[in-house]
Amino acid sequence: MNFAIQFLYSKGLGQRDAVDDSEPEEDSDPFWSSCVQTLFSDNGNKNATKKNQPPLTSKDQGQKNCLVPCDQNGPRPLAINPERLKGFVEEEHFNGELSTWEMNVAGSAEELLKESVEPTAQKNRKPSIRPKNDFLRFEDISAAAFKIQGGVQKTPCMYSRISKQYGVDIYLKKEFLQYIGSVKERGVLYLLTSLSQDQQKKGVIVATDSNFAMAVAFHASELQIPAFVIMSAGTSPGRVKMCRDYGAMVILFGPTARDARSHAMRLAEENGYLYMEEEDSAAYLAGLGTVGLEIYEQMPCLDVVIFPAGGHCGLLAASAAALKHLNPKISVIGVESAKFPIVQESLKIGHCMTEHDWITHPLYGELGGPSFGGNTLKLTKKLVDKVISVREEDVLLAMLRLLEYERVTADAEGSMGLAALIAGALPDFKGKKVGVVVCSANLSLPLLRHCLDRALVLDHRVCKFSIVLPDFPWEITKLMEAIGREEARVLDMRKENIFPNTDLFTLEVTCVVETRDKTHATQLRNTLSEKYPAAQWISQ
Repeated sequence: MNFAIQFLYSKGLGQRDAVDDSEPEEDSDPFWSSCVQTLFSDNGNKNATKKNQPPLTSKDQGQKNCLVPCDQNGPRPLAINPERLKGFVEEEHFNGELSTWEMNVAGSAEELLKESVEPTAQKNRKPSIRPKNDFLRFEDISAAAFKIQGGVQKTPCMYSRISKQYGVDIYLKKEFLQYIGSVKERGVLYLLTSLSQDQQKKGVIVATDSNFAMAVAFHASELQIPAFVIMSAGTSPGRVKMCRDYGAMVILFGPTARDARSHAMRLAEENGYLYMEEEDSAAYLAGLGTVGLEIYEQMPCLDVVIFPAGGHCGLLAASAAALKHLNPKISVIGVESAKFPIVQESLKIGHCMTEHDWITHPLYGELGGPSFGGNTLKLTKKLVDKVISVREEDVLLAMLRLLEYERVTADAEGSMGLAALIAGALPDFKGKKVGVVVCSANLSLPLLRHCLDRALVLDHRVCKFSIVLPDFPWEITKLMEAIGREEARVLDMRKENIFPNTDLFTLEVTCVVETRDKTHATQLRNTLSEKYPAAQWISQ
């Protein structure tokens, strides 16, 4: 019986040797012999029992001991890489009349494992810094829209009565209806929700008094993230109060914005806060770009959409990426102040201007900084059709129109789009559907009053003149009657008879009157000039 088994096994081994000669790397399996040894290790102990039993055929013996050749009746064993066989030594042993083979491993298992695994170089990981994409993807904007949909308002895009004055169908995207009155809530919320939980526990810190700071204060409080806002000592008390009401800890430090920024960065380094600023990172731009998605969803038939530009043109660049992806034929226009044409000059020279960084204007706010970087400039150059500039007078008139017709106390940034239509800078879009983004409406009361007074003068609705009259009581009465006959309203009147450069018995009367429009102001001026030829009208 042992001879029959040895004959069958040696025959199968010969067939495997023949195969090994042609395909040495595919079928060389040194563990075949160990399987045989395991199956027949107790063969000598069972010979006596097997002699009393009827002989088994080779087929029955193979089925009993599961010795079915793999190349004939079953799947072939997996190939073993020859490199793994290094260190193995084959030795022949005899167990009774059956020859078997054992495989000895040279070295311990731990040493073999170390040799078989190739060492990989460990990469030094840099601290987690938010990546900045050269070009914003539409998928990023869509992801931001999904993530912030429960934290910001989906503002309406509505037809405006102002359209009748300028010959275009104006649709206002009312982003001033956000909780803090600014579109920057979108970018800030997406930034804060993208932070790690560890960083959210430590807190964030900003150094500005702009709408960005108020957005951080509000949404950080809503997300239970500690927020610190560093402002210069000259910040408006109303702005300081609003940030504190939103839930941030406000610290006044230094006379300038640079001093506040340096202090904020030092506090961030010492306490582990994340220093945030209005930069052109992919996350912040993606949040702002959701405005473009909503505009197309609400008014897909628009021919042109107008955005504010200037030093904070992230809204323009990111929304253009969304709009151009959805409708390549739509026109996207950026508008900035003629006093500070930062975007236009940057597009000409090919890089971002830095001469206005950290300069704060009473009307336009912060003029530059990290918010206008290389990513924003590339997006603007690639996707924005035109960037135009408007005068300050047109911006003030736009603020007045929005207050009268839409009951909106929009600031300069929010009034830029309408200012382009008032200035007549877009004659090619007459009779077309124009979307105007009113992105913010945060004005302090003193600044609002000053801007509106100036806008009324520019709109010829408040006039000022001075007249030299004889120093008799009835002369002033006659002047008031003449003004009343023209249906003008006297807002203020002052008389001077001590320091005038006139005769002894004369007085100088200065009047501020309110008129309906430019035509009414011209009629009043002609009437008074006929009766008082020496009247002097104070120009705008």
